Amino acid sequence: MEISVEMCLAGRDLTEPRLSPDGRSVAFVVRWGGGVAIAMVPVDGGPERILTTEPHPSPGRGLGGGCFDWMPDGSGVVYAARDGDVWLQPVSGAPPKRITAVGDERRAEAPVVSPDATSVVAAVDQAEIRRWTLDQAGGAGGAADLVDGERLDDGSADFVFDPYITPCASTVLWTAWDVPDMPWDAARVERLVLRSGERDRFEGPTSVHQPRTMPDGRGVCVRDDTGWLNLWLEDAPLVDEPFEHAGPSWGMGQHSFAVSPDGSRIAFTRNERGFGRLCVVDVATRTVVEVARGVHGQLSWAGDRVVALRTGARTPTQIVAYDTADWSRTVLAVGPVLGWESAELPEPELVEVDHDGHVLHARRYVAGRGRTLCWIHGGPTDQWQVEFMPRIAYWWAQGWDVLVPDPRGSTGHGREYQQALRSEWGRLDVDDTAAVLAASHAAGRSSPATTVMMGSSSGGLTALGVLGRHAGLAAGAVVLYPVTDLAVLADESHRFEAHYTVHLVGPSSDVERYEQRSPAGCADAIDVPILVMHGDDDPVVPLSSTTSFVERVRAAGGDVELVVMEGEGHGFKDPANKRADYALTAAFLRRVLGDR
Repeated sequence: MEISVEMCLAGRDLTEPRLSPDGRSVAFVVRWGGGVAIAMVPVDGGPERILTTEPHPSPGRGLGGGCFDWMPDGSGVVYAARDGDVWLQPVSGAPPKRITAVGDERRAEAPVVSPDATSVVAAVDQAEIRRWTLDQAGGAGGAADLVDGERLDDGSADFVFDPYITPCASTVLWTAWDVPDMPWDAARVERLVLRSGERDRFEGPTSVHQPRTMPDGRGVCVRDDTGWLNLWLEDAPLVDEPFEHAGPSWGMGQHSFAVSPDGSRIAFTRNERGFGRLCVVDVATRTVVEVARGVHGQLSWAGDRVVALRTGARTPTQIVAYDTADWSRTVLAVGPVLGWESAELPEPELVEVDHDGHVLHARRYVAGRGRTLCWIHGGPTDQWQVEFMPRIAYWWAQGWDVLVPDPRGSTGHGREYQQALRSEWGRLDVDDTAAVLAASHAAGRSSPATTVMMGSSSGGLTALGVLGRHAGLAAGAVVLYPVTDLAVLADESHRFEAHYTVHLVGPSSDVERYEQRSPAGCADAIDVPILVMHGDDDPVVPLSSTTSFVERVRAAGGDVELVVMEGEGHGFKDPANKRADYALTAAFLRRVLGDR
């Protein structure tokens, strides 16, 4: 079956399925074109209903969340909106009520409702934890007497994420960390007892997130003290194994585990070198049962159902409900358009490469026609799990092998592998990717003349670094909004990543190191064609740095094409620009490879 560009662009994105408190309904965020809403569907299947209208919800991305929470009686949902405030939308269809008034330049995220339904707690600007009482909620147009809410954190943390209210409504937990750390470097849990004002914190040696409590009050979270991001109960791993049970905290609202209503079991996700699995652990015996294959996320458990977002290389993204009696599965909603199920998509094969005393990891989607796209994920602290990825599927269907390296710094392979990139960004990730690609050439799976590098954001930095520092491995590159100048990134990027380079590169005063690690520093050595696409409103990677890089390449006689996408930020949203991306890439590949 032919896979078209329109198939890749059509359909809708699904995120954050949440079971209602009575376990009868599932609410989820759905996004299509320029629209976004919270929808509902019966847990055993049935017609979907759109719950929200205006203001539009502010959705998380992928397996993230942080958009909404149910009212304890199931009468409505409280959600973070694009206007920066938190709103209460009744299930009855009555007009929404505004809960917060954080101001035009501020943003509330990850709202949670107290179990007694008296208040809402949310993170504001990723810097404050605030609480509002629900009796202050105004009408659909807002209310003049809404205030900023009560601040719960003490202001000592640079960043705060994911507030959680304990079942007795007496205590609020959240995660916090300080720059130059990122949340996967070192994060802590902070706690406030509301009635007494007592505060304390758990500050482990590594990273902790998703703090929750069991029905009996014991704490549960994910931590990587053992070297793997595992599920912990109180101060010890509940499941201690060489697999990750969560991903990096690039945003709020990750729910990679869910506790059963009686506290006897916990469902959790497992990352098996990029491949996903849903598992359940018996809390008393610590026995783990593998329930289902596929990458799962956004778990919730109510009554006898577990609901999750599920995806895979051959599985178009879907919302599913599992019956916990026999773990049979019901598909409640599907994101992509019809046709993908019959496209006979491939499962990637695992690749391991011995290099410099280390084992490097990658996955290969095999088309078998002698052409390879070496496609590096962004982050760099991230990973492309084996999810439904239309862009990869499209180019595979066009006859391209797609090689997806996980250079050191990637998640999914343990803390040591991820932390190895500290002070080495722009060198180690480039060398590792070059080693994986060279091994592929040596094994006869690819050749330099028929290989093209691809990557966006930090993946673009790595792809361009391979061209500039490991000549002869590829015939060209297609990069989107690439990091080309680490010094500019350190000076001008948005607040969340403003200090990212301190750990990954070094002090910004080391001008020579920043130049050596940046593609701009090797622009004159790139001797193959490059296609660059970048939005003119990118808040993460400034367009100016890409423009400067292109000028350096051209000054050295290099072949580079720059396409600026109007109105786009860090990633392309306009369908016309997405179509242009595919068309420009196709034309570039034809030009570079010709008859090959």
